[in-house]
This record gives sequence, structure tokens and C-alpha cells, in this order.
Amino acid sequence: MDRFPSASRFTRGRLLVVVGVAAAAMPLTACGTTNNFTTGLTDVSLSSSAASTPKSTATLTFTPALGDTAVVPGSGLKVVADKGRITSVKVVNATGNPVKGALSTDNRSWVANDQLTGYGSKYVVAVTAVDREGITTTTREQVRTLVPEHTSGIAGVDPSPNTTFGAGIPITVTFDDPVENKAAVEKHLVVLTSKPVVGAWRWLSDTQAQFRPKTYWPGKIHIVVKAQLVGVQMSPGVWGDRNHTYAFTTYDSIVGLVNMRKHTLVVRQNGKVIRTIPITTGKPGFETRSGVKVVMTKERNRIMDAATGGTDPTSPEYYRLNVEYAMRLTWSGEFLHAAPWSEGSQGYDNVSHGCTGMSTDNAAWLYGISHLGDVYEYVGNDKQMGTGDNGITVWNVKWADWLKDSKAGEVTTSWVSGSSQ
Repeated sequence: MDRFPSASRFTRGRLLVVVGVAAAAMPLTACGTTNNFTTGLTDVSLSSSAASTPKSTATLTFTPALGDTAVVPGSGLKVVADKGRITSVKVVNATGNPVKGALSTDNRSWVANDQLTGYGSKYVVAVTAVDREGITTTTREQVRTLVPEHTSGIAGVDPSPNTTFGAGIPITVTFDDPVENKAAVEKHLVVLTSKPVVGAWRWLSDTQAQFRPKTYWPGKIHIVVKAQLVGVQMSPGVWGDRNHTYAFTTYDSIVGLVNMRKHTLVVRQNGKVIRTIPITTGKPGFETRSGVKVVMTKERNRIMDAATGGTDPTSPEYYRLNVEYAMRLTWSGEFLHAAPWSEGSQGYDNVSHGCTGMSTDNAAWLYGISHLGDVYEYVGNDKQMGTGDNGITVWNVKWADWLKDSKAGEVTTSWVSGSSQ
């Protein structure tokens, strides 16, 4: 076990040796004994001390290097002692607040608890170490984080922050400028949730990244997206402007299963079946698409005109109706809505022009529990929804294909900052 005696003990030992040398060298004469002894001791002590000022063999290594004025924000601060042990560490930021850290059990290294933050931030560091002989060394210096010439940030987030949505809404981040270092940026897009969720980001373009769970969002959870861009080089010479935080919540999870062959809609709330509704969907030539669809709008009343879909007003298939409890699923015109004119076929046959019709009572009930972002899974038809821009189609992308456009891959979220990445 190493022993590090105190500096005072080391000094006393050296002075005793000096005194012994002086006494042995002193001539034994009767005249001027006292004056010669005093003068000799004083001269020898001063000249010996000045000539052999001890220097500690302990050395300190800093990461980042002290004096560095271009430290990347987010870097850690670490001190390592060689041939000695650390006895004191003091680090303060520009406002004078201390930076706390942890000393290793052998006192040979110290690591700051927090990272260096902000652009142009100054930190003053003072560290003392002692070697085996008890001789100390102290290093005092500054480090500064870099000041970027060019920064870029986030132009917008969809859905809007501080909103509540259903189980099927992905979160899309749009950046101010094209992002070249996508892996670095994605690593700092942290998703926190009050219930664990397996999910992933994917890049829609150089300026857009989108996050979705592997399945759907759980009901009644809190979601926080942290875009921790400070210290991230988004593209060569372009750094993230600041750290952004966005909060969301989800409603009760509503997931409906529409079986177009059985002509039923099974509604689940938070995983539990709460109603089965007889329905009708698109007839031959107007087939309703299979696939996963998400509620995009809700309208208590809506005028539906077949001409908007290209039907000639003189055609026997033309219609213009005032429809109640309409909820849009696609931009091409598929809705859930009340269809009292087809109640005789609901549960038995598909007679609509592509929408999902039900009785007014059932439509009113469904409308009342529904929110934007609710999910409806359609099965029973070869005509597929696809993954294009005909609505919110992200759930029709196979998970393996989704991950192909991700740089960081699959993550499991939690409510602890940074633990999802």
C-alpha cells in the first residue's frame, strides 16, 4: 500500500540532516564559538533550501486539455494523476457555481458529474496532487467551450407542442437547414415517455426526421422530445443552435378493427373491446382500402359531393349529401360517418362509395369517444392503403423497412433523461 507522508514531516527530516552536517563541520575552538555556530547554521540552512527546493513527481493529465478554448459543449471533464494522488479539485463555471464530481476510490482520477455546457462558457479548474514523498503540486487553468460561427436549429414540430393526440400520430421534427451528420443529430433526439415504448426515428429527407413506436402509442402517457443540439455539428461548420424540449400527451388509446368481409367494426379502448358496430364499406368499383388509417379531422356535419372525387353529376353514382359525425381517414375521401340510408345493409353487405357507414346512433357514440390520431385497421380487401401521402400512412411501413431509414436504430424509451438513446 502506498504511503504519502505530509509535506511538513518531509521538511523536518531534511532540516535535521542539515543541522547534523553543520555541527559536525564546526571547529572546536574556545573563542567565538557561539557566533560561528549561529552563522554557520544560518548560512548552511538557507543555501541548502534554495539549492534543493523539492519538486513533486506527481503529474496531472486533463481531458479536455487545460487552456483549450474550443471544447465541444457536452464534453466531460476528467483529471488523472500519475505517480501521485489527487487531494483537491475545484471547478467553477463562469457564474462562480461549483461543478461537482466524483473522486475514484484510489484518489487517482476525478470525473465531473455534469458535462461542459453552452457555447463560449468558461470553466476555472484548480487541482492539487501529492506524490509518494508528500510533495504537492497544484495546477490552475481555464477551459472554454467553442463559439460557433454558424448555427442551425428546428423550424417546427408536428403535432404542435403541448397537445394531446391519439395512438397513431408520429412526431415529426423539421430542421432549418439540411442535415448532413444525421447519425450525430439523431443520437441527440431523445424521446422520453412515462411508459416504456419501443420506437425509432427515421429520416424522411435531409430536413425531416420522424419518430413512431413499433406499434402504437399507449393511452394516457406523457411524451417529451428533447433535441439536445448544443455541441452537435449538424453539418460541416454548422452547429446546433440550442437545446429544444417539446411535450405531448396521449388520449385513451382507441384502435378499431374493420373487417370488410364480416362487415363489423370492433372498437378497443386501451386494449379492451368496448363495442362491436355493424358497418358497410365500399362496393365493387369503389372498394375501401385495406391497411392502417388514422383519424385526421372530425366534423359534426359535412357536405359530401361525389364530384370532388371525379364523379360526373349526371352519373347514377353521383351524390351530394349532408353527412353527420364525419371523421376523415384519407385525403382521397375515405371517412367514418353516419349513413342512415344504408342501415339495412350494415352488417351484411358493402354498398358505399368507399366510406365506412354506420347507424346514426353508433356514429354519434364513436364520434364522442374519438380524437385526432385514433387508429383504424382495415382488413378483408386486396386493395391496399400503401405508404404514400394519402393520409397518415406510417403504420403501413414494415418495422424492418422503417429501421432502414434510421441512423441510430431501435430504442426503448423511459422517463429518465437520455436513457432512450
